[in-house]
Amino acid sequence: MERLNTPRGALEDQAPRAISRAEELDQEPILALRKIMQRLRAPEGGCPWDVAQNFASVAPYTIEEAYEVADAIARENPQDLQEELGDLLLQVIFHAQMAAERGWFDFNDVVRGINAKMIRRHPHVFAGASVADAAEQTKRWEALKKAEKQVHASGATKPSALDDIARGLPEWQRAIKLQKRAAELGFDWPSIDFVLTKLKEEVAELEDASHHNDTAHQAEELGDVLFVSANIARHLKLDPGAALRSGNLKFETRFRQMEQLAAEQNLDFASLSLEQQDALWDQAKFIEKAAKASQQRS
Repeated sequence: MERLNTPRGALEDQAPRAISRAEELDQEPILALRKIMQRLRAPEGGCPWDVAQNFASVAPYTIEEAYEVADAIARENPQDLQEELGDLLLQVIFHAQMAAERGWFDFNDVVRGINAKMIRRHPHVFAGASVADAAEQTKRWEALKKAEKQVHASGATKPSALDDIARGLPEWQRAIKLQKRAAELGFDWPSIDFVLTKLKEEVAELEDASHHNDTAHQAEELGDVLFVSANIARHLKLDPGAALRSGNLKFETRFRQMEQLAAEQNLDFASLSLEQQDALWDQAKFIEKAAKASQQRS
């Protein structure tokens, strides 16, 4: 494996040593970050928590950091976005460092790989080809991706169009990808109306299952409802994860408003009846709508 060589020395070949914070930062930023991670992972003198981690234990943090990036974007907060992108980059460095320790690949290999892929999949930019618009580019990207997967396939079993859809994705995202891939082969509802009709059917089946003491069947029917809901998002060209985040935020905002209203009236929220809580919910909705109307006028 090629080691990282710099004017400051071959970082990956150096034994970890005590270095000052100033020295750590007085380098090219990406080199400093790699060196910091190497020190954290050092069996002697490193951080016990970092040393104890493996790919499986770090993976949930990687997913969490990606969501935090998306949250910062949704909130249009550039300062938080900068910080969260740093946290996400750390995850890449972490995984690459663990791979280098096993002799699989290092961070440079990761970068070289994505560089080559970007050039290969953008022939209209780097190889003189042309595309009409973004939609055509998306189709060509998928075609190139499919061709690459066929080259890498072992041929032991007949490949499926769904083979390259990762199982580790958040399930909302995986549902969308499964549906998109099937749609590319013609297996898709012709319009949103058909999908909405299917949702009504699945909700009716879930309602029926809810009246029977069969948890497995209930879970199956709920899964069908959620899968069709993802299909609705796909037909509307919406991100179901973003839509759910919006719904979560709306509920959280209103619930916090309810708690505040109860406190202003010297009421113990938990002791209120459902009817009283519903009344607070209606007040919270009114306040929310009034605030939005005021913002629109201004």
